[in-house]
Amino acid sequence: MTVDFATAADPFRRELLAHCYRMLGSLHDAEDLVQETYLRAWKAYGQFEGRSSIRTWLYRIATNVCLTALDGRTRRPLPFGLGTQAATESDPLTQDHDVPWLEPFPTDPAAIVAERESTRLAFVAALQHLPPRQRAVLILRDVLKLSAAETADELEMTVAAVNSALQRAHAQLKDLSEDEVVEPAAAKPLLDRWVKAFEAKDIPAIIDMVARDVVWEMPPYPQFYRGPDMVAWHLANQCPAVPHGARMVATEANGQPAFGLYLRDGAGVFRPFNLQALEVRDGRITRVSSFFDLSLFPRFGLPSTA
Repeated sequence: MTVDFATAADPFRRELLAHCYRMLGSLHDAEDLVQETYLRAWKAYGQFEGRSSIRTWLYRIATNVCLTALDGRTRRPLPFGLGTQAATESDPLTQDHDVPWLEPFPTDPAAIVAERESTRLAFVAALQHLPPRQRAVLILRDVLKLSAAETADELEMTVAAVNSALQRAHAQLKDLSEDEVVEPAAAKPLLDRWVKAFEAKDIPAIIDMVARDVVWEMPPYPQFYRGPDMVAWHLANQCPAVPHGARMVATEANGQPAFGLYLRDGAGVFRPFNLQALEVRDGRITRVSSFFDLSLFPRFGLPSTA
């Protein structure tokens, strides 16, 4: 008996969303492309002969949908990846909405370690520097663990071309930092201190938790700050929060701890301000990526007020 399409295909929707996100660097685009993948697969399901697994077949469709979508597009960076110098006190803070910024990804707390590793912001940001087909090869080989022959079949390439593309991709990513993927539960004491300090706007306490080479970035602002002194200056002079005028609601982004940051308005209501994703190494915050796209809040299961 033939299994109906929804029963056969629906279990893979979540992992296909992560796959499209790695390829595109955009949660919004990934959601659209997963829908496109399922529409194409549903239309073609009658011709599916079962020569491969339904999962492999869906990945083939999704990868090709992503490659088509990437045709002619520029990469999605984070401010730290633009190749510019860190901002100083004399640099004005301005937004740039013309840049297609990298977006965060809502991690399922139950996700396996491999998925959490492969959706790290640093990893996905590094993928954006690769040409689309190299990007696909690296994801299929290193993340999904397909063989060179299977990858070649998926992408209609030769095995030699796959191996060459993978070698070039590895060379490009060789300097990718290996910040540990920290389970929020394991980092709870640090995160509890972070929330308490941030809600009180206790800048010395915040700075006491960051690494010496900490990076603080805030897309769509192309400026970023590096080092505890500049982060402290930014918080003191540019962050609009006042002591006890902020609330933090915990979530997860890209396999790492994250918070929805809410600021109190004139009516005393705490409203969304930004989504703050953290990277942690050796018990310290190494990177803070604050995303000012408020449409992300419902996608991360965050409330409209706190």
